[in-house]
Amino acid sequence: MDIIARSTTTTTPPAGSPLASLQGAGKRYGAVAALEGVDLAVRAGEVVSLLGANGAGKTTAIGLMLGLLQPGAGSAALFGQPPGTLDARRRTGVMLQDGGLHGDLRVEELLRLTCSYYPRPRSFDECVQLAGLEGLRGRRYDRLSGGQQRRVQFALAVCGRPELLFLDEPTTGLDIQARQQLWRAVRELVAEGCGVLLTTHYLEEAEALSDRVVVLDRGRVVAEGSVSAIRAHVAQRRIRCATSIEPERVRAWPQVLSASRDSDRLEVVAVTAEPVVRRLLHADPQLSDLEVLRAGLADAFIHLTREQDPA
Repeated sequence: MDIIARSTTTTTPPAGSPLASLQGAGKRYGAVAALEGVDLAVRAGEVVSLLGANGAGKTTAIGLMLGLLQPGAGSAALFGQPPGTLDARRRTGVMLQDGGLHGDLRVEELLRLTCSYYPRPRSFDECVQLAGLEGLRGRRYDRLSGGQQRRVQFALAVCGRPELLFLDEPTTGLDIQARQQLWRAVRELVAEGCGVLLTTHYLEEAEALSDRVVVLDRGRVVAEGSVSAIRAHVAQRRIRCATSIEPERVRAWPQVLSASRDSDRLEVVAVTAEPVVRRLLHADPQLSDLEVLRAGLADAFIHLTREQDPA
C-alpha cells in the first residue's frame, strides 16, 4: 500500500472526459504481447467491468492506468495527467489482489493511519459501515480470514473519498452476504459520482454492477458495450422444464444445439426458443415448470473468447 502525500494542486479534466484511459496501449514482455492496441476509458458515475481469462491482460491494463507500468506503445492517462502523479493518485482508490498491508497492525490502526493520508477522508464509522467491519476493529489484520482481509482492503480503498476506484477481484473469499454488502457499497459510491473499474471472475457480479463491459482476450479488446449488448453476441436461449421427454429425442429436433437432463428437469439450448417450446408442449401435454432464459453474460463471455481461438 502506497502512502499518498498531501497536495494542494488539483487538475480536473474537461467535463465528460474519462477519469482514466488507455489509447492504443501496448505492452510486451519479450516476445509476448500482454496488451496490443487497447482503448479503454472509465468515466465518472459508471462501473466498467474488465473481463478476461487469466493472462488476458487485465492486470497489465490496470498497471498502465495506475502508472505502475509504462506502455510500450500508445498512452495512459489518469485525470488527464500522466499516471503516477501525486494529484492523480490521491484522488484514486485501489484494491488490488495483493494488499501488501502490515499484518501486525489492528484494523482500527490501519484504517485511521490510511485516513490520515487524505485531506478529507470519510469518518472512521462510515468506513466501517461501508465495508462491513463491525466487530473487527480491534482485531490484528494478520489474524483475519481471507474474506475479512478483503473487507479491510475495501475500506482502505474508499476511505479517502476517491473519485476513481480500481477493484481487482474485490469479492474473492467473501460469503454471499458480504459480497452483496460490497455490491451495495459500490452502488452508493457510483451514485455519488465515483467511477469504478472492476475486474472479477464472478460474471454474475459484473452483470449486477456494470454499466459497460470490456472483454479482453490475448491482450486485445474483443467486445465492449452494455451487458445487454455483450449478451446480444449470443442469440441462443435456454429452455428448462419438468418433463418425461428424453434428451436424446430432443437433440434431433431443428434449432436444438444441446439437450441434457438434471434429475426430472430437461435443459435445452436452442437457437430460437418458440418452435422448440411448441414441440415440447405438443410432445408432452403434462410438461410443467417451463422456463425460457436468454443468454447470460457467462454464455457471451465463453462465446466471445472461443471465437478468438486459432483454428
